[in-house]
Amino acid sequence: MTVKAQIKDYIGSLPESKSSELQELHQFILKIMPSCKLWFLDGRDGTGKIVSNPNIGYGEYHIQYANGTTKPFYQVGLSANTSGISVYVMGIPDKTYLVKTFGKKIGKASVTGYCIKFKTLKDINLDILEAAIKYGVSITK
Repeated sequence: MTVKAQIKDYIGSLPESKSSELQELHQFILKIMPSCKLWFLDGRDGTGKIVSNPNIGYGEYHIQYANGTTKPFYQVGLSANTSGISVYVMGIPDKTYLVKTFGKKIGKASVTGYCIKFKTLKDINLDILEAAIKYGVSITK
């Protein structure tokens, strides 16, 4: 199954309210990153055990581990969770940057070092989300 098909199946498997919002965000991110590599992580580890929610990924950068090894990973991630939706902005070295720069302006969202979590799209300012995504992508190019 192609990554695009996996993403379509994942979004379609969600309850209607989340499905429509995830589809809207998927298109929103694709407009920001039109030619990016797409990823789909089903949330399972190498043994098949579920360890996280499924994630849609956009773009590519290389995670550098403390031991010097690297691994390709997505720049921006999107996932549904029990309380809403999470957008992951990966690779920002300053783990306080998202909170300091976008936390108060984004709306009703929980912002951490790399995650922006919110209940519904109407709770957040999409222009601020776009700025956060663009910043993260610029840092990991």
